[in-house]
Amino acid sequence: MPFSDYVSSFVSSPLGRSGGAIYIHIPFCKQACHYCDFHFSTSMKKKDEMILALSKEIQLRKHEISETVETIYFGGGTPSVLTNAEIEFLIQEVYANFKIAENPEITLEANPDDLSEERIIALSKTPINRLSIGVQSFFEADLKLMNRAHNSEEAKKSLEIAIQYFDNISVDLIYGIPGLTNEMWKQNIETALNFGIPHISSYALTVEPKTALHKLIQTGKIAEPKDEVAQKHFDVLVQTLTNKGFVHYELSNFGKPNYFSKNNSSYWLGKKYLGIGPSAHSFDGKSRSWNIANNSLYLKSILEEKLPLEIEILTVQDRYNEYVMTGLRTIWGVSLERIEKEFGLEYLSYLLKQADKFLVDELLSVNDGILTATAKGKFLVDGIASDLFLVNGVD
Repeated sequence: MPFSDYVSSFVSSPLGRSGGAIYIHIPFCKQACHYCDFHFSTSMKKKDEMILALSKEIQLRKHEISETVETIYFGGGTPSVLTNAEIEFLIQEVYANFKIAENPEITLEANPDDLSEERIIALSKTPINRLSIGVQSFFEADLKLMNRAHNSEEAKKSLEIAIQYFDNISVDLIYGIPGLTNEMWKQNIETALNFGIPHISSYALTVEPKTALHKLIQTGKIAEPKDEVAQKHFDVLVQTLTNKGFVHYELSNFGKPNYFSKNNSSYWLGKKYLGIGPSAHSFDGKSRSWNIANNSLYLKSILEEKLPLEIEILTVQDRYNEYVMTGLRTIWGVSLERIEKEFGLEYLSYLLKQADKFLVDELLSVNDGILTATAKGKFLVDGIASDLFLVNGVD
């Protein structure tokens, strides 16, 4: 498929900013994964209150997106801890308060241990039309190291059943895990591919401060992940999936044609998105905001019909940096024409000056006025992007 066709699949305007997305954060998990630093609680005591509060926030913020909503995404936490009735209730609230596209992408993040055959069949009868399944690994040792709630057999069984009832499925896999050999990593990828999964999201195991993983490494109970191992796993991932017809459309995301995540692509293409729930982030093109990451304070504020959020108005420099960061991670890259039109000739000159050494080293390339990371530069792209950021304004 030509590059232009990939773009037209998601971009209905030259800058890719028509339409909107809604993200609903479900802040509950059965147990805490050792690597996770997202906001969640393992206590379900306030789940009913939270569902009502999420509904109320949807109502309070119904005027924030006037564009047609193209995607609804349930993230977390673990959204699959909700009942189907609770999920449908929240979807109905979105429909009641926003203008929704005729056939929106509606994604549910789910863990394998929540996906019994009965549950999958029931989910297939709801408006949910895309599952993002948090497998992470098919090896028991990895799952135990990460303190996942499911086992390998549950992961395989959930996929075996899910593909019978859902066409659009994504699987999450983690690489760079201590003890995970190159051969084992390739087996993980091949196992997912054998189920005919059309989308894979894959991330390096990252040690975040204040997580259980960080403490376990500090005390010597778990070996520290090594960058060189993660890079080799990344190379195996890219080669294996591209050979199987997947498009590496974002640094951590691979999809067969027509199976890219529309929700996540909207973020990378600069579309507006509204985040509902504690810790959820929103973006309207000119500012970003984020809700308080505390369930009790969130519930208290919503009960008083106050939005528990902070707002940051983005400067021109902020918007430039954000576009460079998100653009370089994707096949859509950074449009030099857009840089000049939206930010000015000074920004374009600065970008090209900073990019020059990466162009010489063949870590970046320019084709048809689009700056993108090369195959050689993709694993390093976040660091490269930071070198292209503007810190103190243009001279």
